[in-house]
Amino acid sequence: MTAPVDIPLLTAEPVASVLRILQLEEAGDDLFHAHCLPQVRRVYGGQVIAQAALAACATLEDPERMMHSLHAYFLRGGDPAATFEISVERLRDGRSFSSRAVSAVQDGREILTMTASFQGAEDGLVFETDAPTAPAPEELTSALEIFRMMEHPVGRFLGKTAAFDLRHVGASLYTGADPAPSPVQHLWMRPRVPLPKGASQNVHRALLAYVIDQVMLEPAMRVLGLSWMTPGLSAASLDHAMWFHRDVDVSQWLLVEGTCHNVNSARTLTRARVFTRSGELVAEAEQQGMVRVPDEHHQGSQRWGFGVDPVTGRPALGTA
Repeated sequence: MTAPVDIPLLTAEPVASVLRILQLEEAGDDLFHAHCLPQVRRVYGGQVIAQAALAACATLEDPERMMHSLHAYFLRGGDPAATFEISVERLRDGRSFSSRAVSAVQDGREILTMTASFQGAEDGLVFETDAPTAPAPEELTSALEIFRMMEHPVGRFLGKTAAFDLRHVGASLYTGADPAPSPVQHLWMRPRVPLPKGASQNVHRALLAYVIDQVMLEPAMRVLGLSWMTPGLSAASLDHAMWFHRDVDVSQWLLVEGTCHNVNSARTLTRARVFTRSGELVAEAEQQGMVRVPDEHHQGSQRWGFGVDPVTGRPALGTA
């Protein structure tokens, strides 16, 4: 049997709830059961990526090997009321690298496939791009405060349950579009409370994968003049890749620079660079997403984010 990665627990909510669902249940050789956080309608993609990553980590023979990349496809939405099964295939264990293929299945249907690669510490040549200049997080408004003030059920729900504190530079997209549309956005992120000191580096990397999915679509929405309140908005992650360049401490403020590179055929392509407060580039992510608004071919959705009914303009209750 394969032992799951140990997740040090907290008592402080809502971060404690995230750590609990990352503690997978052993179900067989390289097989695990996973639970979902309470969601309004469907499973959050970042959660499944983090759980799949930790399932892959659990199959490593060498505990010094750390996840340096992952590539995932979201095949269909998941039901937050049901558990799902994560299976891992050991593709290769070489002298320097290990590779794993991961599949997440719910009710007999695959919801995510992912490959991940791991490497031990190694000395070598070094280069990285410079961090952008941004105001300090203490100077910015927390998304948690915005959620609590929103006259919308999903906003109020997130004000209580969101585990991470996100602080956008300039306008956020929670209540309206950016008055100055741009393909670039900057924000700071960290959990509401620090992680326990016993959390492994792979747990920190999995949690970064967990939270970064929340903001990957936003640069595309920003340049298109959309927001999470756009009537009839449909949005989803299609595929997601991440690269971890060095150790990361998600308990500390991380600066994320997001950029949109293309929007076409209802698909978006965005990239994020993640820096420490001291300017070190710790990780990057790239994602293709789907973004639709009502037109003659598409009626819109009442089932996403802070979406409002495209006809009445009122909040679409029970959306997420």
